[in-house]
Amino acid sequence: MRANALDRFFKISERGSSIGREVRGGLVTFVAMAYIVVLNPLIIGSFSASDPGAHKDVLGNILPVPQVAAVTALVAGLMTILMGLLANYPFALATGLGLNSLVAVTIAPQVTWPEAMGLVLVEGLIIVLLVFTGFRTAVFNAVPAELKSAIAVGIGLFISLIGLVDAGFVRRLPDADHTTVPVGLGINGSIASWPTLVFVIGLVITGILVARKVRGAILIGVLASTVLAIVVEAIFHAGPSMGTNPKGWDLGYPALPQQIFGLPDLSLVGHVSFGAWTRLPAITVLLLVFTLVLADFFDAMGTMTGLGKEAGLLRGDGQLPQVGRALFVEGLAGAAGGLGSASSNTVFVESASGIAEGARTGLANIITGVLFLLAMFLTPLYQVVPVEAAAPALVIVGALMIRQASGIDFTDFRIALPAFLTIVVMPFTYSIANGIGAGFISYVLLAVATGNARKVHPLMWAVAVAFVAYFAVGPIEAALLGS
Repeated sequence: MRANALDRFFKISERGSSIGREVRGGLVTFVAMAYIVVLNPLIIGSFSASDPGAHKDVLGNILPVPQVAAVTALVAGLMTILMGLLANYPFALATGLGLNSLVAVTIAPQVTWPEAMGLVLVEGLIIVLLVFTGFRTAVFNAVPAELKSAIAVGIGLFISLIGLVDAGFVRRLPDADHTTVPVGLGINGSIASWPTLVFVIGLVITGILVARKVRGAILIGVLASTVLAIVVEAIFHAGPSMGTNPKGWDLGYPALPQQIFGLPDLSLVGHVSFGAWTRLPAITVLLLVFTLVLADFFDAMGTMTGLGKEAGLLRGDGQLPQVGRALFVEGLAGAAGGLGSASSNTVFVESASGIAEGARTGLANIITGVLFLLAMFLTPLYQVVPVEAAAPALVIVGALMIRQASGIDFTDFRIALPAFLTIVVMPFTYSIANGIGAGFISYVLLAVATGNARKVHPLMWAVAVAFVAYFAVGPIEAALLGS
């Protein structure tokens, strides 16, 4: 009876899935996303105000790493569960990468940390308002089908690059090398670290399992890579990276922890202020909020489009059913991230890992969300999985998503160029929103230049103009402030 009730509520059979697939998919998504509980504290938090790289606010204060880790897991867990219950999609949420860097690097140094999170809260509430007015859903539906395919392909390349960089297979070359090449293979052009070798072996194992259509292939690949990492570390002692050891493990350390259980410190919840509106000129605050809104708005739209296509959830007209509910939860997650001092939460592209494992409903999100809540108490345990062991899943998923390119007519250059820019700008700028902006602007310009302006949806015009402002926000602020 309980299984039947779950099936009816989440429409599991209707979407061609099973409870087992949903559980595996939810687990895989969590494993692929768990790094955010470690990474987000390192981006917006600090261990000590005296550290050279401490992320301080205008008053010199910091967000303590353990507290940020706790609220990161808390908000991700609650919002992921809410997405599963209200929207019934396997789209997990957590603190948005890029958005948290914007908060730490651009916003916090101008205000206090509570004021910075107050702006994040405002951004989320604005997005919720846009959902209630129907504007956000209308924009989502106004995007041409071929651009949606391009968004899915771009996201596939983007998450593949994330996996390659996380594993150390692709590395940024230091400026001291005096080279025009921005990135390279491994260390000095070779795979010279044990963690990267573990990634390569894990990628081969996972690829073979997926090619042979083994059930749970991605999850098995991650677990096998983790076991291999533990064995390799026990023998060769690569050690953690800590920013100084390029041959060490980047995030997560493959060794059995001395402690498994710990109580989370949630004192940052509700630590927000709206004092930024009096501390800074109004135009500066408005531009900061505008940047947050636009980046979050289209990051989420692009991610949900790509995930929906990959899961086969789009209707025949290319639209995602009941997308309004999903967009509402995503906007609410932005506000919740500010209220929890975790930074804006958004749909995570790593959800594609769970979708590739078979997840099609919100039940997978319930599994992922519960694991995030447990992660608040079991931080030492899940940190055993190094990012190099989870990275193969991202590359495999990217390979699976590239097939969406078949929905793009590259013989028509009016479509080919916007689609191409959408696809390549995402990984090259490390931003889904940037790729969407480049694609939208070029789509509108080519339509005008070829006499097809009337075929462009009015909302596409509005969004293209908004992206022009988004890309030029620095000069616009300087002009308005007279500096």
